[in-house]
Amino acid sequence: MNWSLQGKRALVCGSTQGIGRASAEALAAGGAEVTLLARNAEALASVCDGLARDHAQSHDFLAADFTQPESVRGAVSDAASTERPWHILVNNTGGPPGGRAIDADAAAFIDAFTAHLVNNQTLVQLLVPGFRASGYGRVINIISTSVKAPIPGLGVSNTVRGAVASWAKTIAAELGPDGVTVNNVLPGFTDTDRLSKLFEAKAAKTGQTLDQVRDAAVASIPAGRLGRPEEIAAAVVFLASPAAGYINGVNVPVDGGRLPAL
Repeated sequence: MNWSLQGKRALVCGSTQGIGRASAEALAAGGAEVTLLARNAEALASVCDGLARDHAQSHDFLAADFTQPESVRGAVSDAASTERPWHILVNNTGGPPGGRAIDADAAAFIDAFTAHLVNNQTLVQLLVPGFRASGYGRVINIISTSVKAPIPGLGVSNTVRGAVASWAKTIAAELGPDGVTVNNVLPGFTDTDRLSKLFEAKAAKTGQTLDQVRDAAVASIPAGRLGRPEEIAAAVVFLASPAAGYINGVNVPVDGGRLPAL
C-alpha cells in the first residue's frame, strides 16, 4: 500500500490557520512539496518556514484574497506549470458568518458562492492541465457536515456547502478518466478560531455563557469532545495519497460520530 507523497506537489488554500494549516503541515510531513495560498503574506511566510522538509522538499507560498477571484486566478495562473505541476489541491477557506438563511440578503449568498464555489472552479481549471500531464490529480474540498444535515443558524453556509458538494460530485465523474479524484472532507465541530467565533456569536444572541454553548455542542458528539485540526488533516493526507486512488466523488465526515445520517 503506497501512502507516500514524495514527488508530489500540493496547493493548500486557507493555510495560515486551522484546518488548512494542519493539512499543509500533514502533507509536508508526508513528503509533499507544499504551496500555501492565503491573503496574509507575513503569516504565510511564517507557516512556510515551519513546514517539515528534507533535502528534496521545497515549500513556497502565494498571496491572494479569496473575496476577489481575479486575485486568486492571477496568483495561481502565474505559478502554474505543466512542467512542474501541482498534483494535489486542497480547497479550503473561511465560512460565511452565522445567521438564518431567511434573514440573509442576496449579497451574503453572492459573497459566499464567490469565496467558495467560484474560486474552487477557478483553481481546478488552472490545475487540470498539470494533473493530466502528470497522470495524477487529487482535489480535496474541505466543506462541512452540513452537506448531510444542515446546521441551525448557518443558513448561508449550509447553502453554499451543499452547492460545493454537488459541484464536486459532478466534476469527479468528468475528471475520473484523467486519473483525477475529487472528494469532500466534512469536518464536524473542530476546535478552530472559526468555531470559537460561532460559539461567541451564539452566546451573545441567546444570553447563554460561552461555556454553556460549548458544552451543549460537545454533548451532541458521541466522542465527547471537539475535533482537532490535525484529525481532519489526516483524512486529507489519506485522500491525497496513491492509496486512495479508487475513492472518488464521496463525502468523508470527520465528526466524532455527531451526524445522525449515514
